[in-house]
Amino acid sequence: MMAKLSPSQVMVLGFAAIIISGSLLLKLPIAAANQVPLRYLDALFTATSAVCVTGLVVVDTGTALSPFGQSVVLTLIQIGGLGFMTLSATLTILMGKRIGLRERLLIREAYNQFNLAGLVRLVKQVVKVTILCEGIGALLLALRFSQQMPKKQAVLYGIFHSVSAFCNAGFDLFGRIYAPFSSLTTYAGDWWVSLVIAFLIIIGGLG
Repeated sequence: MMAKLSPSQVMVLGFAAIIISGSLLLKLPIAAANQVPLRYLDALFTATSAVCVTGLVVVDTGTALSPFGQSVVLTLIQIGGLGFMTLSATLTILMGKRIGLRERLLIREAYNQFNLAGLVRLVKQVVKVTILCEGIGALLLALRFSQQMPKKQAVLYGIFHSVSAFCNAGFDLFGRIYAPFSSLTTYAGDWWVSLVIAFLIIIGGLG
């Protein structure tokens, strides 16, 4: 069945499967801050928004979701930002397996390339740059956040918002600290946070 699908069809089905899987995880009681499961429509919307990195929300990520639910959202953002074929290829490389012709065709489709040469090297470069940029962004944000919250929380917030910014996702966790749906309004006029987030958005947006 899968062998008969075109690369574009495989990618569409792949993203659909990731969204549905994410929505089911977000529907679990453990994903909700108060242990009361989200309505499935809200879980599906949140998963879709995260994978498609739109940043639109119907529940406040910081107050409505537990750390587990927030981790699910973060994972979906990263998958959506990088592309599931990039992550799939990365896992294949890490396991020491060879990337087959069909996988190379899917990667070529995902990156709008015209030939198959150098695709593995391209995937490695994309992953390395992503980890580097998100890592630096997380560190810089954590340094600023640590002035307002415990260090462990600052690190976690730094990672979440660095990934969210680099993937142009628009999700935030500040509703738990300030007010629901407050986003980055508390940091209006804060040069440190504003510039780090802005640079991550630009670099991630340019690819």
